Amino acid sequence: MKIWVPMDAAARACGADAVATEIAAEAERRGIAVQIIRNGSRGMLWLEPLVEIETPAGRMAFGPMTPADVAGLFEAPDTHPNAQGLTEEIAFFKRQTRLTFARCGLIDPLDLDAYEAQGGLAGLRAALARDPEAVVDEIAASGLRGRGGAGFPTGIKWRTVLHAKATPKYIVCNADEGDSGSFADRMLMEGDPFCLIEGMTIAALATGATRGFVYIRSEYPDAIRQMRAAVEIATLAGVIGPSIMGHPQGFDLEIRVGAGAYVCGEETSLLNSLEGKRGVVRAKPPLPALEGFMGCPTVVNNVLSLAAVPWIMAHGAQAYHDIGVGRSRGTIPLQIAGNVRFGGLFETGFGITLGEIVTVIGGGTASGRPVKAVQVGGPLGAYHPVSDFGLPFCYEEFAGQGGLVGHAGLVVHDAGADMLGLARFAMQFCAVESCGKCTPCRIGAVRGVETLDRVAAGDASALPLLEDLCNTMKLGSLCALGGFTPYPVLSALRHFPEEFTPVQEAAE
Repeated sequence: MKIWVPMDAAARACGADAVATEIAAEAERRGIAVQIIRNGSRGMLWLEPLVEIETPAGRMAFGPMTPADVAGLFEAPDTHPNAQGLTEEIAFFKRQTRLTFARCGLIDPLDLDAYEAQGGLAGLRAALARDPEAVVDEIAASGLRGRGGAGFPTGIKWRTVLHAKATPKYIVCNADEGDSGSFADRMLMEGDPFCLIEGMTIAALATGATRGFVYIRSEYPDAIRQMRAAVEIATLAGVIGPSIMGHPQGFDLEIRVGAGAYVCGEETSLLNSLEGKRGVVRAKPPLPALEGFMGCPTVVNNVLSLAAVPWIMAHGAQAYHDIGVGRSRGTIPLQIAGNVRFGGLFETGFGITLGEIVTVIGGGTASGRPVKAVQVGGPLGAYHPVSDFGLPFCYEEFAGQGGLVGHAGLVVHDAGADMLGLARFAMQFCAVESCGKCTPCRIGAVRGVETLDRVAAGDASALPLLEDLCNTMKLGSLCALGGFTPYPVLSALRHFPEEFTPVQEAAE
């Protein structure tokens, strides 16, 4: 009897370890032989811990489970109150187009044989059969863009490193996932770490890099543990190390742990931290692709960008490009969070509307009150009102509305949300997390908090100053994070002006 119990951090936070322990104990009491497999999360976080039992019809899902619910799994699973039916028939899961997350939750994350049986390493073998230029051409033709924030075309970045004359070359994975409402990087590393390793190894073959680093935020101990174990397994198996599956090029991979600075999600700050320096943004040029880690050519990509690469190489650029709209190709793993009924990870092609994400997939608010705003793209992303619900989820459309897709994290707020309070929180976040490199960010964020406090206190003269200050901050920073751009404040001012009307002015 095979039973899957997630070891994903979200599932563990909900009690998955205790459920797994009780399953083992109950099976022993009943004299039933069971194989408990600790898998990644399927991404339906409102059902965690989600226990799955293998049956002739497929894997049956039960959740959310507690230790007290375990006995029923052995007594009458068909009538168990937490029975959800076949996992892959659950509406939230069935609607998805799972490419990057195809194996997440399906296999033991550290079973390399299971990874290969489910299509793993096919992309790497395809890359080994081609020359570097052809691999780069394939990635460029797919339309893959950075999934970490700015959406820069991955193929252009790789081609720049390939043709750079200096050596050595490096592959750096940015796993410093610091955006509020974002958890896809963590889920991938915990649930399918070999996918990331395979993507980074293909990038190494494509560019001539011989060493790589995965920079993970310290707040992700489970992901750090999984990635370190996976790197060791892949090295012992000869996938990476002195040679890449028998190919003469070697690729050594190391896991590095950040110290918890939001700005290190910006690639040049990350590189400084990786070198043992303070996490401060670098002026560009030079670009990291030419002078990155230790002054050498470096590919810096997000987890999801690199994890998409194996599927592209295995199935072809055209198959990937056929999904999506406009210049936003392939799938995007949406992370739906906040005040929402069905929070979790939903992978789908670009082009789905914001309204469908929130009201259909997310099921509306958990509180039952109307949706007021959705913040997209992390703590520096814009607040989108219900009037934006027709907006297709893609890079250019969101940029055209003064927002950003970013890492595709969505935080839903209901009618009770205080938009001035949320705007102030975002501005204070900028003030606290600024690295101090650029004056508009270092000083502007502090002045912004003060100005918002003046507005809240009823100072009518502060309101025009607030918008001027925000626009100055937006234009004056070097940081590729957008200079800690005040999109939250500007969007809240634009869409919810009544909440910024000073009290004394409203009284008049």
